[in-house]
Amino acid sequence: MSFVPVLLAWFEVNARDLPWRSDHSPYRTWISEVMLQQTQVDTVLPYFRNWMTRFPTIESLAAADEQEVLTMWEGLGYYSRARNLHRAAKSVVAEMNGQIPDTLEALQDLPGIGPYTAAAIASIAFNVDVPSVDGNVRRVLARLFDVKEPARSTEGEKILKSLAQAHLPTGKAGMYNEALMDLGATICMPKGPHCEQCPIAAYCLSFQQGVQEQRPVKLPRKKVPHLTVTAAVIQQDGRVLLAQRPAHGLLGGLWEFPGGTMEEADEDLERCLQREIAEELGVAVHIDAPFGRYQHAYTHFKITLHAFLCQLGPNEIPQSLAHDGIAWASLAELSAYPMGKVDRLIANRLVKEGLDGRL
Repeated sequence: MSFVPVLLAWFEVNARDLPWRSDHSPYRTWISEVMLQQTQVDTVLPYFRNWMTRFPTIESLAAADEQEVLTMWEGLGYYSRARNLHRAAKSVVAEMNGQIPDTLEALQDLPGIGPYTAAAIASIAFNVDVPSVDGNVRRVLARLFDVKEPARSTEGEKILKSLAQAHLPTGKAGMYNEALMDLGATICMPKGPHCEQCPIAAYCLSFQQGVQEQRPVKLPRKKVPHLTVTAAVIQQDGRVLLAQRPAHGLLGGLWEFPGGTMEEADEDLERCLQREIAEELGVAVHIDAPFGRYQHAYTHFKITLHAFLCQLGPNEIPQSLAHDGIAWASLAELSAYPMGKVDRLIANRLVKEGLDGRL
C-alpha cells in the first residue's frame, strides 16, 4: 500500500488554516508562494493579508507605483521578488488580458517565476499533475525514502523530484503537494521531528533505521563572509539625506542612509565613511557622533553596520553619483520611503529620539 492515501486522509483533517487556502485563485496562490520563498509562514501571514487588502486583484497590483509595492513588501526581504511580481503583473494585464497562464512553460516566462513556483501555482491553482518540491517536501521525501545523496546536490534534487512525481496521485496534485508541505512544517521538522505523531511513519525508511535526524543529507557549509559597513545620517535644515539604491542589485529600489563597505586601506570607520560619501555623493562630511551598531545576515554574507550622525561641509551640495536618486526627508516623512531592515532600524531610532533636537 502507498503512503499517499494515508497522507491525504491526514491532510483532510489536519490541514493548516491559511488565508490563501480559502481561495485557491491563481493570483492569491502566486502571491503566497512568492512570499513564502525562504520565509516562515508566521512571518508571511500579516504581509499576505495587508497585500490582499491593498492589491486585491492583479489589475490593482499592475497599476500600483513600484515604490508603494516595495513599501508593502518592506521587511520580507529578497526585494527582487516584489519587483518581479510587479513586472509580471504588468505583463499579464497588458499582454494576457489579466489571466495568469496555467502551464509550466508560460508561468516560467513571467519575471521571478522559476520551476518550483511554477509547479506550485500550476498544481494548486490549476490542478496540473506536477510535483512541487520545496524545502519541506524535500525533507519529507529524503526521510521517507532514506535518500543518501545530499538533498541540495544535483543528483539529490533529481532523485527527490523523481520520487515526488512517481507517487503523485492523478488529479490530486495540489492536495498532495500541500499535504507534503504541511507534514514537513508541522511534524517532519528539520530538528526533533515528531515521528510518533507522523501518519506515515510506518512507511518511513529512515525512521525504521533510526537515522531520521541524519536526513536529509546536507552539503558542507560554505564560510559566510562578514563585512564591516558604515552609514551616514546627514542632517540639514530639519531633514536627513536618503539615497535610492540602483534598481538592479541587492535591495534594488530601496532607500538607504548612504555609506559603504570598509576596505583594507581605510584607517578606521570614520575614514571609511568619509571616503564612501565622497565617492557616492561627491561631498565632504563632518562626523559628529556614532549612532548605533547594527548586525544583519543576508543570504550569502553578514554585515556589521556602524551609523554616524554627520553634517555636510560648507557649501557642499550632494550629487547622486552611485544611486538612482537622493532625497531630503523630514523625520515624519521617513516612513514613506521603503527601506531594508537595517536602514529602517536607523530611521525608527531617529523618529523615536529626534536626535535630541539636533535636527
